[in-house]
Amino acid sequence: MNQDQVKEILLSIDDDVEEFFVIFSGKKSKKANGIYHPETREIIIHNRNFSSDGELIYTAIHEFAHHVHFTRSPVPVGARAHTVEFRSILHRLLSAAEERGVYASPFESDPDLSALTERIRSEFLVQNGRLMKRFGEVLLEAQALCAKKGARFEDYLERALSLDKSTATTLMKFQTYDISPELGYDTMTTIAQMPTQQKRIEAHRRFEAGDTVDMIKNDFSPSRPRDVDPTRQLEKERNRIQRTIHSLQEKLKEIDSRLSNLDSSG
Repeated sequence: MNQDQVKEILLSIDDDVEEFFVIFSGKKSKKANGIYHPETREIIIHNRNFSSDGELIYTAIHEFAHHVHFTRSPVPVGARAHTVEFRSILHRLLSAAEERGVYASPFESDPDLSALTERIRSEFLVQNGRLMKRFGEVLLEAQALCAKKGARFEDYLERALSLDKSTATTLMKFQTYDISPELGYDTMTTIAQMPTQQKRIEAHRRFEAGDTVDMIKNDFSPSRPRDVDPTRQLEKERNRIQRTIHSLQEKLKEIDSRLSNLDSSG
């Protein structure tokens, strides 16, 4: 598989992107399998790191997610690259790649991994979810008993149980909102933090459909920009296109220079 084929695969899962370049380093690297350079829109892949095309494609999609994140984000992307927003983009791209048959997740295709996943889900995630929901039910009993006895419930949590109030509140919501323990503790926590029943139902539906915690957190985040000023959006798009043109011009100069050197040496 060459770099042009990799770029073609990336464009097959999302073609509405700013121009980018896929470059095979031809080297092995102990530090990273790939890297994205936002200034030049270059995805560098250390292709000698991989023993299979599947591993290479995963790395390419990962770096492509950085490109999508950097060029589409309505706010400047900071130094911390692997944010919730980035992971949400990555998970969506991987899902799209699986749907189009250009990438196969080893978690489902490998029988050993698939069997272990099922074991972890059934023996730990679900059981822990059930235990935590039951814990929330007992905490609600404790809250009622504290009220009956004239004791302060927050003090009971902090001094008698050494339990953080926010954690206890989340556990109690598991029971109050009747959140399914089959989803596991982390997913239940994400749903419990939703402000309305409608959003909790929608989040539950999307989890069952295969969306990840990061995808849900990103889409339901109250700080996520919803309405973008059309003028600012067009200005941002113009700036992106100008940067792309500049990058392509620099690439063209480099190619012209190499061609000139080849002609003169010939």
